[in-house]
Amino acid sequence: MANTTSTNNEIRIILMDSLLFKNLLPEDCTAAAGYFSLLKMQQGEVIFKEGDAGTFMCIIQHGNVSVRRLDLDNNEVEVALLRKGRSFGEMAVLDGERRSASCVAATECQMVSLGKDSLDKMMSESPRVACKVIRALAVALSKRLRMADGQKVS
Repeated sequence: MANTTSTNNEIRIILMDSLLFKNLLPEDCTAAAGYFSLLKMQQGEVIFKEGDAGTFMCIIQHGNVSVRRLDLDNNEVEVALLRKGRSFGEMAVLDGERRSASCVAATECQMVSLGKDSLDKMMSESPRVACKVIRALAVALSKRLRMADGQKVS
């Protein structure tokens, strides 16, 4: 039990430090922590591949994650390098659709992950907190969409 409490406390701190959940109260992060898991990846390890079924999202605690897409010749091209505090895979947690890119640990990484099943469980067990988490995900995705729209114009 002490190990679970220690892990939940570590996850709570990561959630509180995350820009994604900056609008969550400390008690919301405490409640949400039990639904997240710690994930450690070695450099070069594939987190997920473009086209995989989307079942979880991650927030980077330390390390870098390379986001890659296939070009017209079927070669993987890095489109972003994500660092501490950044989240990825949010769309999959919300819609469960196939991955739109691959993510690979560019360095040794530690992250917290939230599975679609865990989010569903949070919605039934702790709907107020789940609502805040989903809102934070929606806001993050909205900001990315607006940025992408802005990039297309320029």
